[in-house]
Amino acid sequence: AGGAPAGAKAEPPEPGLIDLGEQSGRWAAFQERHGLSCEETARLLLDTYEYGRLVKHTGGCHCGAVRFEVWASADLHVFNCNCSICTKKQNRHFIVPASRFKLLKGADNLTTYTFNTHRAQHTFCKTCGVQSFYTPRSNPDGYGIAPHCLDDGTVQTIITEDINGKEWEKAVGEHKTIREMSKP
Repeated sequence: AGGAPAGAKAEPPEPGLIDLGEQSGRWAAFQERHGLSCEETARLLLDTYEYGRLVKHTGGCHCGAVRFEVWASADLHVFNCNCSICTKKQNRHFIVPASRFKLLKGADNLTTYTFNTHRAQHTFCKTCGVQSFYTPRSNPDGYGIAPHCLDDGTVQTIITEDINGKEWEKAVGEHKTIREMSKP
């Protein structure tokens, strides 16, 4: 009576086409309710699944030339470092893996300052001078995000931890979790 023979594998749907079965109505209603395309809906649902209890924060520099999104907890663990540059810039930051950070715009408007070991990449906007994120020496595989450069509404709490950057090697060597903060 037609169809595939018993035991035969069903052909996968064409790329981009997925049979949602009984969930088709829910999918369409969700898209309509939130005004999302099929791709935007899939990205939202995949991000929610992959990032679990994390929230998508957005932020950027003062003039708006640099914009980014970052997936992190709503409860931020922020470092207050007393090294020479962090003190002068009042650089407080939380660390995330590179896979949870996305530069949305402004790559061409960023410039970088380095000093000493040149491992930390202090990126900042060429127009307004604000450093909204950078690549920390302690976590070259991640980003240090300035919580004060996040848009309002997604941060629940901020816990600040002082770190003795004046004795950087000792402080990072003794810290139990800082190196793991940039791991997915």
